[in-house]
Amino acid sequence: MQLRPNQRLKLDDTDDKLFYAYPRFVTHVDEGFIQQLTDLYRDRLKPNTRIFDMMSSWVSHLPEEIEFDHVEGHGLNAEELARNARLNHYFVQNLNENPQLPLPDGDFDAVLNCVSVQYMQYPEAVFSEIYRILKPGGVAIISFSNRMFFEKAIQAWREASESQRVELVKAYFASVSGFTTAEVIAHKSTLPNLLQWLGAAGGDPFYAVIAYRS
Repeated sequence: MQLRPNQRLKLDDTDDKLFYAYPRFVTHVDEGFIQQLTDLYRDRLKPNTRIFDMMSSWVSHLPEEIEFDHVEGHGLNAEELARNARLNHYFVQNLNENPQLPLPDGDFDAVLNCVSVQYMQYPEAVFSEIYRILKPGGVAIISFSNRMFFEKAIQAWREASESQRVELVKAYFASVSGFTTAEVIAHKSTLPNLLQWLGAAGGDPFYAVIAYRS
């Protein structure tokens, strides 16, 4: 899979670091989504392992009762990352400028990305890096809803339906030789679109695409 140049475009093509210069101490999905994500992490992540929380913020939604050996954070706003109590260390990097991660090969048991995959302009390169830093048997969990900063999402994501976005993330995994066939968890919202966009409780659909390094 290779995105076409126009599919990588954003409505706001200014430097992403400017857009994220000020911290946003809010959650970008509702409590129902967060609970489903935490439950998924509880099911798939093992204690005393190494976690990379990619494109993170001031909260990681990890189960409080599970202790990890190390949680590495990454994002575009240092103030948000500094507030995240689950991170043992973090770094700031714009993956759309440089997708190469400053992390060793095969160093992590899990890579997590929550509601941020829509902003990747070079997902093929980023998913190759996810594969590189995962240990054999390590898991990558990409979760998302239908919310986004519309002006910063790539065209391929903006113009896709929810089911097409799932297929897009599956294709990102498939673009890297060595990932298992992607597994999909999909809980669509039963609320009308208007109520979803107004932020009604229980309105956010929950999607997770999961694959393992073979």
